[in-house]
Parts: sequence; C-alpha cells; structure tokens
Amino acid sequence: MQIRKTRYDHPDAVLLTAQVQQEYVERYGGPDDTPLDVAHFDAPCGCFLLGYLDGAPVATGGWRAQDASPEGFEDGDAELKRMYVVPQARGRGLARRMLAELERDAAAAGRTRMVLETGTMQPEAIALYTSCGYTPVVKFGHYKDSPLSVCLGKSLLGVGPAAAGQALPA
Repeated sequence: MQIRKTRYDHPDAVLLTAQVQQEYVERYGGPDDTPLDVAHFDAPCGCFLLGYLDGAPVATGGWRAQDASPEGFEDGDAELKRMYVVPQARGRGLARRMLAELERDAAAAGRTRMVLETGTMQPEAIALYTSCGYTPVVKFGHYKDSPLSVCLGKSLLGVGPAAAGQALPA
C-alpha cells in the first residue's frame, strides 16, 4: 500500500469518508455526528492520510490535535479520526500500517498521546487497537456519554519519526 498525505477534502478522502459514514449507519443507525472541519487535519495540528493499492483508494485515517478541555482531552493529545479500510481490502494489515504511520506523524508533530473513540458495534476495530497497545482511557468527545462508546489511548513517547512524506513500501 502506498500512503500519501492529503487534505480531508480531497475527492478520494470524501469518497471513503462517505463509505465509512454508511458503515456507521449500518452498525449504529446513523452517521458519526462528531464535528469535523477540513482545517482540523492541516499540519502542524493534524494530518490526513490516504492509502492506495494499484492506484485505487482503499484506506483513510487522520489525527487532529487536542489539548486539555471540558470534553475530556489532555494536553498533547492527538485524536484519531476516520480510520477506515474498504471491505474488499480488509484482513491484509492495511489498517495496522495506516495506524502506525499516523502515530509516527503525530509524535513527530510533538503530540504525546494518541486517543480514539470507537464503538461496541465495531469489535474488529477494538481488537486492532488493543493489539497495537491501546488501553481504556477516560471517555471523551462527542459520544462520551453513550453506552456504546469505547475510548482508548496510547502513549506516543518513543514512537519513531514519520516517513517524511515518503510512500511506504507495499
């Protein structure tokens, strides 16, 4: 998979974001209503990545900077958003590679912890994150009061530098 930094409003990002939103509708009965803005993913306060196989977009993921707030974030947080792999490309380790690149990028930007919110109806996502070292954290964000919400986090201290925008080998 080739991973490229892009903007959240890139046509391929918009396409895959619509697909992940449809998956939320199927699993939860509605889309993710978390407020997001294109600028949230602009450097140095964020990053959005697209993964390509044979020229086709197959994966997305981004992080946005967060600091201590009433929503439950801590200083130095990078909030993971819109992690998604198209169904036909799942089971190949692409999400794990995307996550590792996002962690490296956030660490290089000075973020000290990656946090994420997922849901109980996404057991495969929970399994991925826990297998990558994520552990439960105090609930935060738009869905912090939902019984279906699961919040996880991982220290970014000691995470290696990002690949400096280079495409990762397939």
